Amino acid sequence: MPETSALYTLPGAESPRVPDYWLYKCLRRFSGFVAHFLALGFTIFLVILARPGTSLFSWHPVFMAAAYCLCMTEAVLLLSPETSPFCPLSHKSKTRLHWLIQLCVPVFAGIGIASIICSKNRSEHAHLTSWHGMLGVLTLVATCCQAICGFALLFPRLARVTAVSRLKMYHATCGLLVYLISTSTVLLGMCSDWFQAQIKGPLWYICIALPLYPALVIMNQVLDIYLPRKKGQM
Repeated sequence: MPETSALYTLPGAESPRVPDYWLYKCLRRFSGFVAHFLALGFTIFLVILARPGTSLFSWHPVFMAAAYCLCMTEAVLLLSPETSPFCPLSHKSKTRLHWLIQLCVPVFAGIGIASIICSKNRSEHAHLTSWHGMLGVLTLVATCCQAICGFALLFPRLARVTAVSRLKMYHATCGLLVYLISTSTVLLGMCSDWFQAQIKGPLWYICIALPLYPALVIMNQVLDIYLPRKKGQM
């Protein structure tokens, strides 16, 4: 009868290493690097396209791109153990840096919304007449709620939070939802007359695909790394 020690591992013992694990790890790190590159590159592209300072409206895409395409993406990727550019930092330091970067999101988004409101008031155009505008307001409200939740997790005693583990679960789940909503808002913005007047043809389809890749990486990070680990702690 063949020995079963080579087929099974005892509970608590280290599982045998998969031969192609190194390839899987390298691919995950590469995908994270691409997400960082696209987040920064797409933000720079929108800033150049908006030509900030030429009008009041020009500041709207600049600050909204800085808020959601760059800051929110980098703040979430910061917590990844594989794709974070600050891997040597402790988890506590990463969490504080994550909250500081996320704090920039509602600030930049608020400036972006203020610029579009002032622009519409000057041109006497109606507000919230498109799905992009309505979803944008929803995104900002959800972002502020997430920032408050993050503050409660950062200072649980001050916020009188007892079920920290459960709140972390809700924060991660709602954070992923907010990021997907913000990505949808960006995609709707690229369907606007302003964007389509400058970007046409095959390049427009490429631009549509650019925000989707970081969203897929972040979705995989939250679902595959964070949520399964927290599920057993609830």
